[in-house]
Amino acid sequence: MERRTIGAAALAVGAVGLGCMPMSWAYSASLRRGDESLRAVHRALDVGSSLLDTADMYGPFTNELLVGRALKERRSDAFVSTKVGLLVGDQHIVANGRPGYVKRACDASLRRLQTDVIDLYQLHRADPEVPVEETWGAMAELVRAGKVRALGLCAVGARAGRRSGARPHDVTIGQLERVQQVFPVSAVQAELSVWSPEALETLLPWCATRGVGFLAAMPLGNGFLTGRLRPGAGFEADDVRARHPRFTAEMMAANQPIVAGLRRVARRHGAHVTPAQVALAWVLAQGPHVVPVPGTKQERWVTENSAATRLRLTAEDLREVAGLPPAQGSWD
Repeated sequence: MERRTIGAAALAVGAVGLGCMPMSWAYSASLRRGDESLRAVHRALDVGSSLLDTADMYGPFTNELLVGRALKERRSDAFVSTKVGLLVGDQHIVANGRPGYVKRACDASLRRLQTDVIDLYQLHRADPEVPVEETWGAMAELVRAGKVRALGLCAVGARAGRRSGARPHDVTIGQLERVQQVFPVSAVQAELSVWSPEALETLLPWCATRGVGFLAAMPLGNGFLTGRLRPGAGFEADDVRARHPRFTAEMMAANQPIVAGLRRVARRHGAHVTPAQVALAWVLAQGPHVVPVPGTKQERWVTENSAATRLRLTAEDLREVAGLPPAQGSWD
């Protein structure tokens, strides 16, 4: 697989990563299978999708434990990315950026992941009660202690500033400017896909001009861009899409022209090419510093996603994708 580099430290990873969250969190619990998910992780490492993206809150904790089972056998094949800063309660999620907590959380993640170093440690969300510089300073100490190799920041939602009239991602860029004064940012993780392209406006250029890697979260639009979700089929109650405005039957039907466009592009490249691969190839085409991190828990989709690195979209393809209708339905 093509390799790409993250940040000034030039950390090399496969051009397509693996988002491990669906294996333990956010999607239908009845479809989770620990052994099947573990096979998916191994398949990712086999095909060169070395970046494994997890977080302590996924589960909570169970996702790191699952990834750790694979790392115990294949640590040298993997690039481990995990996150800190969010605590999960019974009915709520809260931020915790206190320096002491961050250091304890890192040690706990290292134990669950069965490794002595985390390749990329990301701040999941800044704590509004703690200056972000203090949280970032504690994370920098972890680098100096040899427990972490590089630091990353997860973006606040693109729409977070719209109520105040700010541009998408202005809040995140403000945080990035502050923490850069404390310790270098190696990567930013934010949503980027054909139907959620807001990062192209300011956040992606910010990263490109500073040599910061960009991890594209949800590059398949939570599964919608694969073309395998049927409008009206519904989701289990514990699936985040069951409460998401873009996944109502009406909005899924209204957004079918986006999938149809991806299918048209796919057909030009051969019967074996899928809409999902076109969607990932589009993300890859946004810059050499961009690494899409599609989430899945099945081997076959890992294999399909990794093959997107061999798909080269033409100028005509990119124009057609750019001309697709914008997604309908609130994403807030």
